Amino acid sequence: MFKDIDFIKDKIEDLRRTIEEHNIHYYCYDSPIISDLEYDRLMSELSNLESMYPNLITEYSPTQRVGSSPLMSFNKVKHSVPMLSLSNAFTSEDVNLFNKKVISSLCKKIDIKDDIEYFCDLKLDGLAVNLRYENGVLVHGSTRGDGYIGEDVTSNVRAIKSIPLRLIGDVPKILDVRGEVLMYNKDFDDLNNKNIKKGERVFVNPRNAAAGSLRNLDSKISSMRKLRFFAYGWGNINDNNEINEISKFEHKTHESVLNWFVLLGLPVNKKYHKVVSGISGILSYYDSIVNNRNSLPYGIDGVVYKVNSLDKQKILGYSSRAPRFALAHKFLAEEAITQIVGIDVQVGRTGAITPVARLKPVFVGGVTVSNATLHNENEIKRKDIRIGDFVIIRRAGDVIPEVVSTVIDLRPNNTIQFIMADRCPVCNSSIKRIDNEIVYRCTGGLYCPAQLKQSLKHALSRKALNIVGFGEKLIEKLVDNGYLRSLVDIFRLTISDLMNIDLVAEKSATNLLKSINSARKPSLSSFLFAMGIRHVGETTAADIAKKFKTIDNIIIASFDELLSVNDIGYRTANSIKLFFSEKHNLDVIYSLRSIDVYPISEEYEKVSEKLKGKSFAVTGKFQDYSREEIIKYIESNGGKVTSNISKKNDYLITGENSGKKLNFAENNGIQIIDQQEFIKLVDL
Repeated sequence: MFKDIDFIKDKIEDLRRTIEEHNIHYYCYDSPIISDLEYDRLMSELSNLESMYPNLITEYSPTQRVGSSPLMSFNKVKHSVPMLSLSNAFTSEDVNLFNKKVISSLCKKIDIKDDIEYFCDLKLDGLAVNLRYENGVLVHGSTRGDGYIGEDVTSNVRAIKSIPLRLIGDVPKILDVRGEVLMYNKDFDDLNNKNIKKGERVFVNPRNAAAGSLRNLDSKISSMRKLRFFAYGWGNINDNNEINEISKFEHKTHESVLNWFVLLGLPVNKKYHKVVSGISGILSYYDSIVNNRNSLPYGIDGVVYKVNSLDKQKILGYSSRAPRFALAHKFLAEEAITQIVGIDVQVGRTGAITPVARLKPVFVGGVTVSNATLHNENEIKRKDIRIGDFVIIRRAGDVIPEVVSTVIDLRPNNTIQFIMADRCPVCNSSIKRIDNEIVYRCTGGLYCPAQLKQSLKHALSRKALNIVGFGEKLIEKLVDNGYLRSLVDIFRLTISDLMNIDLVAEKSATNLLKSINSARKPSLSSFLFAMGIRHVGETTAADIAKKFKTIDNIIIASFDELLSVNDIGYRTANSIKLFFSEKHNLDVIYSLRSIDVYPISEEYEKVSEKLKGKSFAVTGKFQDYSREEIIKYIESNGGKVTSNISKKNDYLITGENSGKKLNFAENNGIQIIDQQEFIKLVDL
């Protein structure tokens, strides 16, 4: 038996090292030696073995990149060696002055006969991080922060595939690796396109996307976004309790250390590294990067020069804010002046209203720009932007044009101040700022065509009307071809309507109609959830349904009556009142009723009072029961279920992939039980 276990151990370790080797070839050398399919097969084999022998799982296994529950907040981390920023230069004169200062400072200590040798690198437009390795194993990662204290983003950096969880070769006891987390342009475009389809947040540029992903409290979300990492420096290198003991590893230059990093399995941007001599060398490097900048697969905002000799770096030292041996030569901003001829508002899929400046076309940053985002009304007021103004346009992050500022000296006498529209330009519903949000929203809901596709996708989902067979592409085709203008039209579809869409065959159309007809009498809670009212989730919808019994009672409920419902606060009550005050939303509900589609009251038959006085919260997915079944059982036996967790809860029932509620329960002494323990508790 022990021989078998030893064999499995060796097999698992061999798979881990093989996968690590392929990661190095892919991320460090940009030369994969196996196909993605073969790589996935190796990962699957390792995952299967580890699931069979969970006691053999280690923290550095490639399968353990993602898995932690969402965090409530990031902890603070003090850097053992400060992560200082670099001094900036914008002109060749600035660079020349830097070179002279380097020579002057070194001449005070040593003889300088030749030009200074500089290590040149790209200034990547991402987020600086520190990776702490202890005995070759990644133990935590942190953001730069203010240079002295950053945020602990360990769970998220572990999810970045180009960051090794374990180094190879001769490693020091402690190694702090400094580098940049970034997102490639293609991956940024793919992310935004997916988010647009889902009606989710659209990022302004790759840097914001990378920063937002790295600082997301849920590492599972971060892992789905393709972040990359390149190492460019180091902090603490410690083998015998001596900080920065780099000399032990026989490195004399900055270039040599980064070459060593590659041997350890760390990704380094070697393709664009260059060692040059003197001022002519670094300016020549800058010009070559400027000429090739648009062909790079990621964003950069300049180049970096560092004195290559580590001995000379030590002599030059640091100021209070930056190293004296390094300089960031930044690109000049690509800006142009043009005139705003109008300001329109656009409606996002979730109803968000975004002001957009219509411009006299102007060429900036390699493209002709005629529109620029103004973000929101607050930004317009802050920058005092008016229709007719001449403004400075900048291609922010080389991606999305933005209005930087107005040119007051060129302001005409007849400019017009922007006033936010009070009606949606698409459906004519009212536009309101809800719950003191910065963003205005269209209140049209199900009626608004701009929101229709996303609204329908939600309304037809399993926890709402549960109409099986409606994929996202089918919904889009039906809307685009005029078959669906509101939720009501779902119940008016015919076989011929469905078969006119290329995606649907006759059998599929027949099954889809059966599913539609079976949804004509949904429960009140499902119907209410299907309406897509902001802040009304499935649990809140169930609480409202229990309180008011019918949809008509909900429609006429007063603000105070809504506040009396379990877990409903001012924000949710206001959102419900606002939804039912819109004639268009009521028209949808009454039109559904006219074609025999209406919700039925869902009284829970009281089975017992065994859980009376007990308060439960539920989180995660369960193997044998749906969350709805568990909630129904609790309530039919006298218990209470809350959508959010608080100190008033007696129990938290946890399933797979439990989230923030689990962290809260652990920290506040709430009894945590799993599905099996719940079954024992209630004799299910």
